[in-house]
Amino acid sequence: MAHLTITDAAAAQIRQVLDERGQGLGLRVSVKPSGCSGYSYVLDFADDAANDDTCFEEHGVKVFVAPDALEMLDGSEVDYVNEGLNRYFRFNNPNVKDECGCGESFSV
Repeated sequence: MAHLTITDAAAAQIRQVLDERGQGLGLRVSVKPSGCSGYSYVLDFADDAANDDTCFEEHGVKVFVAPDALEMLDGSEVDYVNEGLNRYFRFNNPNVKDECGCGESFSV
């Protein structure tokens, strides 16, 4: 069975964004072919749960993973990082074999 963890920081950010929106079940994560290394992460709000999504719940928030991304994200940690003026979700993904120099895409 696939596994995904959500850090406290990521959970707090997901909760804050959903509260500001006033709706939503959680964060939806998928991947798409992109960039120079192969794939990029796609983040969106999950306003409803698709029948084929896998739901991971931790720290009171839910992350829904599309079926085509499940194998690529298995064992990953979803984190939220503040680095200077930059704030973003980071995926600590043990399946990544290579990343492009700009960090926009990855290969598995």
